[in-house]
Amino acid sequence: MKVNLKFPQEHLFATQTTTAFASLLISLVALSFSPILIRLGEGELSPNAIIFNRFWISTVAFLLWMGVTAIRQRLSNSQPQKQPVYTIRLLVLLLGVGFVMVATLVLWAWSLNQTSVANSTLMHNLAPVFTVLGGWLIWGKRFDMRFMFGMLVAMAGACILAYHDFSSTTGGEFQGDLLALLSAGFLGLYPLIVEELRTQLSSIVIMTWCSAIGTLLLLPVMILSEDRLFPCSLSGWLTVISLALICQILGLGLYANCLKKLSSGFVSLCDLFVPVLSSQEAWVIFSESPSWATLISFAVIVLGIYITSFSETVIKSSERGKILPPSTEKLSSLASNP
Repeated sequence: MKVNLKFPQEHLFATQTTTAFASLLISLVALSFSPILIRLGEGELSPNAIIFNRFWISTVAFLLWMGVTAIRQRLSNSQPQKQPVYTIRLLVLLLGVGFVMVATLVLWAWSLNQTSVANSTLMHNLAPVFTVLGGWLIWGKRFDMRFMFGMLVAMAGACILAYHDFSSTTGGEFQGDLLALLSAGFLGLYPLIVEELRTQLSSIVIMTWCSAIGTLLLLPVMILSEDRLFPCSLSGWLTVISLALICQILGLGLYANCLKKLSSGFVSLCDLFVPVLSSQEAWVIFSESPSWATLISFAVIVLGIYITSFSETVIKSSERGKILPPSTEKLSSLASNP
């Protein structure tokens, strides 16, 4: 008896994987504009004030988005989406993701005031290590040797860029370096928490909570320590609005979305592209010519990411079981038992 076996999952696998990788790529490009926009806004506001405006503008935009979506569902008489049950664990994770994002940005801003950009960048390149270590200690995740080797190659590429910057600048203070290392630790935890939240919440809901919590945490700090909370010119407002729309909503929104399919370790490793992309954008906007180290760093990071892309831990195991085609063993059993 002839057995015709069809694999509709293959198309599904390609579509879902391609969409996740496309979301990740767009998010990295959007996030790379963050230092560019922060530099443009520093003429009027402090780094902390810029971050505060980024959070509250994003909160308003996300709430409007959710409100418009709810109204459209009512007008179309479509069935409303099932509301998640906010358990204590879920609320703790939501509070955690907001705190982690605020801590990352604030500590990084402080470190840049006390150490060189090169030192701070070097410390930030350690974020994937914290993601992998945190995934192993907290969630019990496992990463195969191919992933670990690719991660080392990609981080070596990032260190080439940091070493070049370090050799061309004066050394920084130890306290600033420590703050940068702490910010890298929090940055490493961010994809781990978002990955857990994506099992129950949409990326829009997660980023709404993240932005709102960030606004509430920064508001008392801003009132007590800053003289100016908001921009005073049209260009200043355009800068902080662009920072919120491009980096917070588009960048972090798509970043959270791809964590539904891709593992947090791989996504965190791809963050190493951000400083390289930022240097290319600075070349166009500020006429800062890229160095040879930038080009070599980019090539080595691409090689490392390419190696890790073949790892079984790139796509989450729970999703792989749903979308991968049946195994060879299963095919054999089907063919032997028509």
